[in-house]
Amino acid sequence: MKEKAFPHGGNLRALAAEAGRDPSEILDASASINPLGPPPWLRDVLSAAVADLVHYPDPDCTALLEAASARYGAPASHFVAGNGTSQLLFALPRCTGLARAVIPSPAYTDYAVACHKSGMDVRRLPGSEFDGFAPQLDRIEAVLRSPSLVVIASPANPTGVVTDATAIIELAGRHPQSLFLVDEAFADFVPGFTSLAGEDRPHNVAVLLSLTKSFAIPGLRLGLLAASPDLADWVRRTLAPWSVGTLPQAVGLRALADRTFLEDTRAALPGLRQRLAEGLAGLGLTVFPSQANFLLARLSLSGPNAPEVCRRLLTEHGVALRDCTNFSGLSDRYLRLAVRPEAETDRILDALAAVLAACPMPASRPRPKTPALMVQGTTSSAGKSVLTAGLCRLLARAGYKVAPFKSQNMSLNSGVTADGLEMGRAQIVQARACRLAPDARMNPILLKPTSDLGSQVIVLGKPVGTMRVADYIAYKPTAFAAAREAYDALAGQADVMVLEGAGSPAEVNLKAHDIVNMAMARHAGASVLLAADIDRGGAYAGLLGTMECLPEAERALVAGYVLNRFRGDATLLAPANDYLAQRTGQGVLAVVPFLSDLGLPDEDSVTFKDGQSLPDTPPADPTLLDIAVIDLPHLSNATDCDALAVEPDTRLRRVREAGKLGRPDAVLLPGSKNTLADLAWLQDSGLAAALTTLAAAGTTEIVGICAGLQMLGETVADPLGLESDRGHTAGLGLLPLTTRLAAEKTLTATDAVHTPSKLPLHGYEIHHGITIIQGDAAALDIIAARADGQPLAYARKDAPIWGAYLHGLFDADAFRRQFLNTLRQRRGQEPITRLTPYDIDPALDRLADVLEERLGLATVRRLLGL
Repeated sequence: MKEKAFPHGGNLRALAAEAGRDPSEILDASASINPLGPPPWLRDVLSAAVADLVHYPDPDCTALLEAASARYGAPASHFVAGNGTSQLLFALPRCTGLARAVIPSPAYTDYAVACHKSGMDVRRLPGSEFDGFAPQLDRIEAVLRSPSLVVIASPANPTGVVTDATAIIELAGRHPQSLFLVDEAFADFVPGFTSLAGEDRPHNVAVLLSLTKSFAIPGLRLGLLAASPDLADWVRRTLAPWSVGTLPQAVGLRALADRTFLEDTRAALPGLRQRLAEGLAGLGLTVFPSQANFLLARLSLSGPNAPEVCRRLLTEHGVALRDCTNFSGLSDRYLRLAVRPEAETDRILDALAAVLAACPMPASRPRPKTPALMVQGTTSSAGKSVLTAGLCRLLARAGYKVAPFKSQNMSLNSGVTADGLEMGRAQIVQARACRLAPDARMNPILLKPTSDLGSQVIVLGKPVGTMRVADYIAYKPTAFAAAREAYDALAGQADVMVLEGAGSPAEVNLKAHDIVNMAMARHAGASVLLAADIDRGGAYAGLLGTMECLPEAERALVAGYVLNRFRGDATLLAPANDYLAQRTGQGVLAVVPFLSDLGLPDEDSVTFKDGQSLPDTPPADPTLLDIAVIDLPHLSNATDCDALAVEPDTRLRRVREAGKLGRPDAVLLPGSKNTLADLAWLQDSGLAAALTTLAAAGTTEIVGICAGLQMLGETVADPLGLESDRGHTAGLGLLPLTTRLAAEKTLTATDAVHTPSKLPLHGYEIHHGITIIQGDAAALDIIAARADGQPLAYARKDAPIWGAYLHGLFDADAFRRQFLNTLRQRRGQEPITRLTPYDIDPALDRLADVLEERLGLATVRRLLGL
């Protein structure tokens, strides 16, 4: 019977058997042990302890724990000794009483195994190679809504990244009901490392300490746990008697007193590690910075994968490396290599060069297209943007360098990149899913409707003009050339691409000049997932009809279907799925459930306007804050209120009619792509008069964002006809400001400070307007400004009326809570001090979890040809 594969490195017997060699012939760099080997005193200590083998070992490890106390500066009662840190790791979760574990990944496999075996629900938080797998303590904090066991390795395995000890202590202090287990197994290799095993360790921090790695004695199995006395005692009682034998106790006692050997190790390691890193980089591998005695490296997609490389290295050269495929959050392209002495490093590099040279890319072969997968839909609002974001996060968690792309996006929800370029909000969310900074190449063409017939056209982040439909159709070849160039540049930096279509590929009136659906799929060589919103009805007819409208060449690009937003038992769909497969030749690959309260920003204002995201009635609970958002006809950047919606004491509602405005705690006047037309609508609808009445009462806070700020002023002028031909319109007259729309568009990511509260703000500006104080300047306060002194926000001194040019200002947790507490105090309620984090990462991970379950990473990789 075939043996079950051992999920760790260092199984020398199995490695030798697979290689068909004697164990002495194997160079084992799969286990990360001190490259200097064991200390010179090891044999003497073992020999001296042999005489004691006729007696049972000390079950309390008394001398060993006293030595640990002297080494780390905590009482002996804080320490537990075990048969390696693995024994302690598997014992600890059962002693915590916690039902949930949070594990940043990639991480050592047994963290999750130990928690699962204790009945815990495990939440993994995958990192990204784009930030060097740096620890994301803010992401951990965002998911600590219930007491949890948080496992943090420092240095992390397999990345070698160190987490700041002070930051861990501060996080633990903010979450006293959670337990933070810090694995310092490789800490002895890091110069100047600050251990958390000392006496000043918080009560809810426990530390795993390994002696076998740093002293190169893994065969002796010896580890320590530092914890609060109560937890240490509980773990100690959980272990079997005599867990640590006589020889390990003797060696551990000597090792804990030996600082010189560790100093020599730390002095030698950087040079050996650098030699290995440079050699790997010279072979074309991506090498990640490490402070430990190992390196994580990624193989190119154009060559063999890690399992194949490891197999050939072992069988052909007797060299064992660690294939990282079974690390959560890494793909089959990653290797972990132990730092070894120079001669062994040279042997590793020579063997690796030989294996990679045996599988070269022929010099005559052009660079292959980057593997690509595209999500198209049978209709608009089929969930393409959300599915694309979920696929991006799923692939990023698997260790792929993935980037999103949508060649053309029509949306009034946009944002600004760090370099001042405008792009669709959906692609900003998808970039976040990939753990990338937003890049205008991800959405090279953005259309922002200004009327029913015309749109502002933005190419690679900059406006090129406002065009009517016929003008834009004539411009499309130029736009598509820019989109293809942007895609090629972006794809050249990625392992895989995930593209999003627009509307439907079956719009027969648009197919002749399509630049976003099948034309883009052909350019990218992408497999297409066709999605339908089954919650709206007609999904099967939509899928079948779409396929019937496609020519054969485009039908061949469709790899399968996704039924999105399903409520109920998916097995009941089997007959319809069979019918669809028989009629079209393609099957349903996934049924994605309806995910209520997902918490991702909308691509455009469709869900806002049809009531999916906000109700139009006041909250039933009178204790909740009532915030009314004015539903302007040309509303833009509705996502500015998303962060407010996460607050437990707040309910938002949209208002279109003056009769439904009532007396809310606050009114939000959002952005607009046709400010003058929307001002006229406010007057005609009676909402302008209703807002003026509320302003006079002084009990409702009136807030304008961007165009909303402009509307609060005395006048808005558009002399160049940038948004309409109205020229000039009176504002609401609630702030002594005038605005003129100018040709130059302000596009900038901005940091500022809210002057009254001294709280930081961060957001972005997207506007043509130049706003100045006109009239009684003494009636206004400038409550935020750019670094250059240019005002960003104004407030009335005598009334709760203010406005700002800063989109996204409510995303700042502390400022948002301060704003809401002001509303609470106005109605006589106590302020809330606890902050509710606004973070979309948990939603992206939840989405990826669902896609991993319903579609499967294996299916996604197959569709990508990986």
